Amino acid sequence: MDARAKTGVSIRSATKRYGAVTALDDVSLDIAPGEFVSLLGPSGSGKTTLLGILGGFVQPSSGSVWVGERDITFAPPHKREIGIVFQNYALFPHMSVGENVAFSLRARREPKSTWAKRVADALAMVELKGYEDRGIHQLSGGQKQRVALARAIVFQPQLILMDEPLSALDKQLRETMQIELRRLHRQLGATIVNVTHDQREALTMSDRVAVLKDGRLVQIDTPERLYDRPCDAFVASFIGEATMLDVTRAGDDAVRLGDTILRTAHPLPRGEKLLLAVQTEKLVIDGDAGHANVNRLSCRVTEVLYQGESLRVFAALPDGTAISLRQPGSHEARKRIPAPGASMTVALDPQDTIVVSA
Repeated sequence: MDARAKTGVSIRSATKRYGAVTALDDVSLDIAPGEFVSLLGPSGSGKTTLLGILGGFVQPSSGSVWVGERDITFAPPHKREIGIVFQNYALFPHMSVGENVAFSLRARREPKSTWAKRVADALAMVELKGYEDRGIHQLSGGQKQRVALARAIVFQPQLILMDEPLSALDKQLRETMQIELRRLHRQLGATIVNVTHDQREALTMSDRVAVLKDGRLVQIDTPERLYDRPCDAFVASFIGEATMLDVTRAGDDAVRLGDTILRTAHPLPRGEKLLLAVQTEKLVIDGDAGHANVNRLSCRVTEVLYQGESLRVFAALPDGTAISLRQPGSHEARKRIPAPGASMTVALDPQDTIVVSA
């Protein structure tokens, strides 16, 4: 574990062109040893291309990739000592669980005398102790995913790549496995790069999240800073649920929305065209009547949608601009929500008043 824990990754000006199409455009990224980084973005953003360059399945048109002190830019996949978890698991159905996990050791010609213990240790780490003789067809989706993980870690790789490893699971199991992967990462101490299009998954599992758009790296930051301090309108609208509203500058720390002045605790971005990113869960009905420092907006409720653990409340500002907020689904919280057609006031703390450049 010591050698692996000391291994970081450096991507330097990586570019990939397919004829006239640029799939990845001058991306540089340093990943600290033992860090869990997710590559997040919509389809066509370049995240899968970047993962392919890391894994050796895609050769960059320019740029380089380093793992520790080793330049692996053009090294073949089997020479990179990288564990990979594919989206569809890529398990061999004719092999047992133990044989699938041992395949990584066989491919690397590790001494056969070590296979049994290393396979048992890897399965125990993913909480499948004693499953060596099970058939793949006997496993649930979550168990297959764990077997794929065990196969990726059994040879103690310096870097683990994961390509949408949870996308085939149902919602409840996917959320459970997010926590399990986070636990496994802490236990392994390995450097992990994960590709996902699921914002909640990226925020839950990662030390940092790299947001890509149109082949370029837009922002990389901790989940908290990425959510609370998006660098532009794309990140603000892509992460979580946010309504983007046109505002104008009204001083060094304030903007105007219609006839209302809203203060922000953050420096305003440069540029004339500004947008207010109103995140649904940051708006509070009525606010704190005794708190003079919050921003307040008057609006009219247009619709209330029950969504189980929460309610989505849609409203309209005096000029007709639509906003929405998310409230807890508890009985007490539901009593505070006015009926459609009624007026209400919502509060927004200056710390939660996020203004970005358009």
